[in-house]
Amino acid sequence: MDQAEHVLRSLYGYTAFRPGQRKIIESILNKQDALVVMPTGGGKSLCYQIPAAVLEGVTLVISPLIALMKDQVDAVNEIGIPATYINSSLTKAEERKRLKDVADGNISLLYVAPERLYEPSFQAALAKQPLALIAIDEAHCMSQWGHDFRPSYLTMADWIDSLPEKVQVVALTATATPDVARDICRRLHIDENNQHLTGFKRTNLTLRVLKGQKKTAFLQQYVEANQGVPGIIYASTRKEAEAIYRAIDGKTNAVLYHGGLPEKERTESQEAFVYDRADVMVATNAFGMGVNKANVRYVLHANMPGTLEAYYQEAGRAGRDGEPSECMLLYQAQDVQTQRFFIEQSDASEEKRKHDFEKLQWMSRYAHTNQCLEQFILSYFGEDAGEPCGKCSNCKREGEQQDVTRDAQKVLSCVVRVKERFGKTVIGQVLTGSKNKKIEQLGLDKLSTYGLMKDRSAKEVQAFIDFLLAEQYIGLTPASYPTIQLLPKGAAVLKGEGQVYQYKETVERTVSDEDPIFAALRAERKALADEQGIPPYLIFSDKTLREMAAVAPQSLETLATISGVGEHKLSKYGEAFLKTLTQFEKQENAGLPLDKAQSTGHKRVSREEVIKHFEAGQAPAQIAATLGFSEQTIVKHLIAAEKNNETTGVANLVEKEKAALIRQAIKEVGSSYLKPIKEHAGDGVSYTEIRIVIELG
Repeated sequence: MDQAEHVLRSLYGYTAFRPGQRKIIESILNKQDALVVMPTGGGKSLCYQIPAAVLEGVTLVISPLIALMKDQVDAVNEIGIPATYINSSLTKAEERKRLKDVADGNISLLYVAPERLYEPSFQAALAKQPLALIAIDEAHCMSQWGHDFRPSYLTMADWIDSLPEKVQVVALTATATPDVARDICRRLHIDENNQHLTGFKRTNLTLRVLKGQKKTAFLQQYVEANQGVPGIIYASTRKEAEAIYRAIDGKTNAVLYHGGLPEKERTESQEAFVYDRADVMVATNAFGMGVNKANVRYVLHANMPGTLEAYYQEAGRAGRDGEPSECMLLYQAQDVQTQRFFIEQSDASEEKRKHDFEKLQWMSRYAHTNQCLEQFILSYFGEDAGEPCGKCSNCKREGEQQDVTRDAQKVLSCVVRVKERFGKTVIGQVLTGSKNKKIEQLGLDKLSTYGLMKDRSAKEVQAFIDFLLAEQYIGLTPASYPTIQLLPKGAAVLKGEGQVYQYKETVERTVSDEDPIFAALRAERKALADEQGIPPYLIFSDKTLREMAAVAPQSLETLATISGVGEHKLSKYGEAFLKTLTQFEKQENAGLPLDKAQSTGHKRVSREEVIKHFEAGQAPAQIAATLGFSEQTIVKHLIAAEKNNETTGVANLVEKEKAALIRQAIKEVGSSYLKPIKEHAGDGVSYTEIRIVIELG
């Protein structure tokens, strides 16, 4: 290893190996075949480049990335390791010269595509020098269970076996599940004990999933707020990529890349991005593999990919320099249908399609899970998930978990009643009491579960089914027309042996973009974001601003009831937003009934309406669903109503035992902050109940 360490210091300028590199290089120098699974940005290339500089003979690098070979070779030549590539971009004269350099022993690293291996001129040149090592880059392309299977990769194993002498092999990939890793080892005759898994955890990446966004507007605002910051936006189709590019081109310096563009245009786009002449790359998955741009600060997926392997590999192109970076998935339900269409239209075998449907289901679960997103991904790749990351969109959620066991039982019961014969759409129609002819023809309107959730929209019920799928209470059959099946975890809930909790989703307020309060709040957010040099959405989301505009709180206490306003943000930004809100307090419609207030663009809840529903026996959650506001907003009005002697019984919404726990917690930790009270009182107590006790005693 002395020579390897000398190369590391003298050629690369590093004083120490990254995690895992030393052991891998040591294994290669000891003539052991190996499989290296290392995340994007982990330093895979160095694991074969340093041995190439130390070993006698040629190190052959087999890669599918023809368009990127020049960049890779230029980078290695720059530090003093003689390297070249041979691919279809060369003239015959250039190819002959490079083959002669190989034959004459002037090359240590030779990059080729798998299709080149059987060409006689290539084999003749290679035969004149000892072959020190074969490095197979993007080795997951060899497995039909991988996310980017390439038939050309299957020929490599036969070619290696046909060599007159045994040559050492190292296979490298950034994304391989345990099944894919085993498949690669089997095909290349690598001992499974010689797998080097350095871990998939990328501590500098913040993972986020956003739902219900107006995609085009969000992307425009995001890139505008991140001017000069390098980022990648992925789309699932060429058409979608072009639409996004047109939408953001005027907001930032963007370039476009997809397989339908001329090669010259693709090359120009790639170089403009890599060399910092463009800030944003809008692309399909045709872009990115092998691109070594270290300072990408964000990767946004405008559409959901078909597999978690593809998602994590693409998302992992952010933050290769180890600096904090963001990976965001903008989920929309139709993305699942797009990916399902891709699978159905493929030429793959029935077994492969079934496997791909299963992978798609895992990807969909990622978009709907309550679990820490980092833990979810690590578990998927067979790695110990460890502690929650504390910074993903699930870990940072400011809402509270709600017991949704009864709703879950309704869905689970319906799955059983239809004998697991139907999918999400039909289950949703049965539960919402749809009058669809198909439902009536099949006799599903006679089931006891018909109409059990008629107070919800079909979209809401289907979103809840997605959540139950993500948490594995139910599962989908891997088929073109998947049906829902009850899983053991769901069966336990149906028997009353388990509970289901879900983070509460608040209903987005009916406030238009032209609403004057909303516009003023956005302007205040932009000013604060500009001062701090951060994206505006990190202060408050549009969803939170819309609720502020709808409720128009006039005190910090009321502002704290808005969904998305946590204690830290209240302390940091509360006064600034409150100042903006109070400017509108004396507008002529401030005290008008709901229908008149709406005429000026923003919707306010009428306290009289809330009281009427409450005194009719409706719980706050039911009132919230009826009027289209969050439960927090309804409770806020009920508290104010009881204080003003406009109604009674609000304090009774909190059970006596819980109220006692809350009062004891307040004695211990005070009432300034809600979180310590909740931690002291226990998980059985909600923030809403704490607010009621604080306000009403």
